[in-house]
Amino acid sequence: MNAMEWNDGFMTLLRDAVARYHERPQTSPVAFFLPAEVKLLREIGYTPEEMHAYVQDYAVNGDPSPSTILLIAAARRTFFMTAQRGISGNAKPVRARDLPPADDDFQGIPYLPRIIRKAEAKLHGTLDADLMYYDEQDRIFLREHGNIHPADFLYLAWTAHGDKQKMVKAVLNAMKADSPEDEAPRITPTIAPQQPARSTTPSSESGPVQSELKLD
Repeated sequence: MNAMEWNDGFMTLLRDAVARYHERPQTSPVAFFLPAEVKLLREIGYTPEEMHAYVQDYAVNGDPSPSTILLIAAARRTFFMTAQRGISGNAKPVRARDLPPADDDFQGIPYLPRIIRKAEAKLHGTLDADLMYYDEQDRIFLREHGNIHPADFLYLAWTAHGDKQKMVKAVLNAMKADSPEDEAPRITPTIAPQQPARSTTPSSESGPVQSELKLD
């Protein structure tokens, strides 16, 4: 597919996939997509199982929105095409047991270590098929910590190069910007109970700073 038109093809795929899900919700993720759709997904560094999670969530819950799904995919595609030079590799997948517990915190921010690890795995294309970046827990965290867009958080994870202190600064900056001028940002003390893993059947590390959030 023409690189200038990949987003149009992606949105068409998403629209058709949501309609298909409503007709055949029990179809396994592996068998769900048409060959041409699988080809498009591979070209942007996605797997059918990975895309199916977003199709399912939008079809069932109406969230994430189609535009958010596109922007998340765009962040992964940019990393895939630049840092990974269009080659996924055979890195070991990051499974649920490899993630920090949901109640782990970094500098008093609960869940931050977990979502950082998920974002890094999402960028590298190594997030296990049973996991989803920007699931319900991720949405709660990003909404309550500055209303950070999930695609922006991916770019922040990319440009932070594993420096968690930079991520803390970015989150605190977002919280400050999202709070009334006379109100200091508050760290959310708890987060929703950990959900079970999603069930399915079947480098240059540098890059452009595409987020409006500041790291320092």
